[in-house]
Amino acid sequence: MKLDLRTRWTEGVIVGDGAMGTYLYQLGFPVGISNEELNLLNPQIIEDIHRQYVNAGAELIETNTFSANYERLAKFGLEHKVEEINRAGVRIARKAAGDQAYVVGSVGAIREGKRSNTPLQNLRKYFKQQVHAILDEGVDGILLETFFEMEELALALRQVRKMTDIPIMCQLTVEDSVRTQDGYDLPDAFAILAEAGADMVGLNCRVGPNGIMRALEYVRGKVALPLSVYPDAGVASYIDGEYRYKAKPSYFGQSSVRLAELGARVVGGCCGTTPKHIAAIARALEDYSAPALDFSNVQVPSPQVSITMEKDILHGWDSIGEEAPPTIVDLVNERPTVIVELDPPRDLDISNFMTGAEALKKAGADAVTMADNSLAVTRMSNMALAHLVQREYGLRALVHITCRDRNMIGSQSHMMGLNALGIDHVLAVTGDPSKFGDLPGASSVYDMTSFDMIRMIKQLNEGVAFSGKTLKHRARFVVGSALNPNVKHLDKAVQRLEKKIAAGADYVMTQPVYDPNLIANIREATRHLTVPVFIGIMPLASGRNAEYLHNEVPGIQLPDHIRGRMSGLEGEEGRQMGVLIAEELIDVALEHFNGIYIMTPFMLYDMSARLTEYVWAKAKQRPNPLFQGK
Repeated sequence: MKLDLRTRWTEGVIVGDGAMGTYLYQLGFPVGISNEELNLLNPQIIEDIHRQYVNAGAELIETNTFSANYERLAKFGLEHKVEEINRAGVRIARKAAGDQAYVVGSVGAIREGKRSNTPLQNLRKYFKQQVHAILDEGVDGILLETFFEMEELALALRQVRKMTDIPIMCQLTVEDSVRTQDGYDLPDAFAILAEAGADMVGLNCRVGPNGIMRALEYVRGKVALPLSVYPDAGVASYIDGEYRYKAKPSYFGQSSVRLAELGARVVGGCCGTTPKHIAAIARALEDYSAPALDFSNVQVPSPQVSITMEKDILHGWDSIGEEAPPTIVDLVNERPTVIVELDPPRDLDISNFMTGAEALKKAGADAVTMADNSLAVTRMSNMALAHLVQREYGLRALVHITCRDRNMIGSQSHMMGLNALGIDHVLAVTGDPSKFGDLPGASSVYDMTSFDMIRMIKQLNEGVAFSGKTLKHRARFVVGSALNPNVKHLDKAVQRLEKKIAAGADYVMTQPVYDPNLIANIREATRHLTVPVFIGIMPLASGRNAEYLHNEVPGIQLPDHIRGRMSGLEGEEGRQMGVLIAEELIDVALEHFNGIYIMTPFMLYDMSARLTEYVWAKAKQRPNPLFQGK
């Protein structure tokens, strides 16, 4: 007879299962269907997936009922089958688990991270309806998972706790590792959940093992409950119409030990994980001896939370002159040229960003480039920041434009606004899918491909709108294109790039490169191109940062010798080594290219400023960027 679940996790670490939805997708089931309806239509496949996870070593199985609530099933016309689908989900999981694994009822957020207008009384009713069916079939616990907002999770927890005394596990989803979407600091959030009756708290989805580790380090010593973690298999990429995850099972296995050391008593996997990932976790934790749970020295914060918002900083608008300075393309054809990426903030405080931009200006950067909500995470408008940077510091701004967030109407309107502000350098990119960002309920538009975007922006330079109508004036956009050289077949990536150049791309910016030999290979592969290439250099901040980039982030690959040099280095020691490695890469890059594209990690703009100055020292010149803003 199995121990009670609460007793079991006091005795050691429990291996959880992996993804259901993304694994079904990998098996050929299309995106956009109700995975939970398969409990009725194809129970054999759901049972087989559960059994694969049990055979891989999972000791805790989640029912396939994550989205089986009234509101989310209503999108598929299945709202009348809430009870039937949930009951079937429990029965299938029970059959697959047998005596080998615990079964917990999976209950997901109804709002899905969206600011929906669903009344609170309706949320209570929908949670009660779903959980009643799950409890009536008999489970070992309830898992409330993937909640972006504390308000909704606390409401769900209180409702479920009224209905049962069995263990309740509560998992939040956070993007920055320390705060919920509605502004609660993680230790405060966990304290509120403990007070409301949670038996275990934790995190799942949206981030990989590295992000979960950072969160556990942040809450360590401030949580008086056992922890559960279900990280994603890294950051998803969208390639050739398919979602792909980078983190390998071996990396998951290695990470699981560190997660356990940080206090996790349930370790499983979320989006992108498979039975192979769970098997790697099980093997890694097989001989791990967890210390006894001891919360005697924990400093639990008061659950009284107040959220302070910084005062808005407002700026006026300037008129735009007509004379155009030399473009980035003009500069790079004549001399070494440095573009530095600086991420817009996720909040309303622009002070650190502006300080960084000023430092880069003083270091001699020719342009500062800003992503357009990279990784589908909401950040301040790069249009607004670009205007401020050009106006305040006379530093050229280069903004990224994604195909994800705007339809053709919005895209042309956006470009017209950039033109009015004198922001004439852009980089056209596809953009990461919205479902993997901080607002997963948002739509990914993709009216256009990056090829279409380039072509249509250059059409504005002819004074012709997307619709074909005249615009009375010509725009003067210089349009860039992205290249990921960290691929198996570089020649195919260059062939794709050639099509972008044919569409009108004026220059190329690469993903970060960490292999000196690859830089030389890029030069040979792009020698025939008629546009300049800016080689991406991103200094590593720590050993953990290096492992995260290598194992979790699409489009980035680190050689073993670079990972070895960064291994175990943190803080200033890690940053010093990261700058040294970047300087060595710049040495090689300048032998082949005039264009250097420096990416700032974690807003550590002093690292980018040092590398910019290093470029000028190597070039034995420090020219004026010839751009004074408007």
